[in-house]
Amino acid sequence: MKLPGDVKETFEGWKTGDPLEDAALADAGRSQTAVTYAVTQGDPDVPALSFYQAKTALAGSQDWVKGIVDAGLTYSGSVRYYAPNINVFDKESAGVVYCADESGAYNKNRKTNKVDKAPATDQSYVLYSTRLEKNGEGVWQTTKLESERGNKKCIR
Repeated sequence: MKLPGDVKETFEGWKTGDPLEDAALADAGRSQTAVTYAVTQGDPDVPALSFYQAKTALAGSQDWVKGIVDAGLTYSGSVRYYAPNINVFDKESAGVVYCADESGAYNKNRKTNKVDKAPATDQSYVLYSTRLEKNGEGVWQTTKLESERGNKKCIR
């Protein structure tokens, strides 16, 4: 997945040194990038999304991407993902909670390429809670995804 030049994602603290945790965290990050990629491609059905997501997470992400695309928007700017907390339940399932700082990300009109540089608010900070399940190909797919904007844990 190659994001456009005006879109950047940074993952801070996404390595623990434990191979199992690091594999799950890496795929959790790729799942987030797949959503960004789908938005920038203007397609909720990009293969990358269903590669890294399944079940309710995939359905919710596809609906979310479709809403952005139908509104004639895409992204520009940067998002920082930080403070990941992973809990491995067993060799095939885990939970990851993390924060996102979207204060440097903006909506961009697909037709005009005009960027809406709205000022950051508490709503620019998002707490994600996810469940990951390892599929038969060894990919840690995000199967459940919940987000809460303005969560005090993430506001900086």
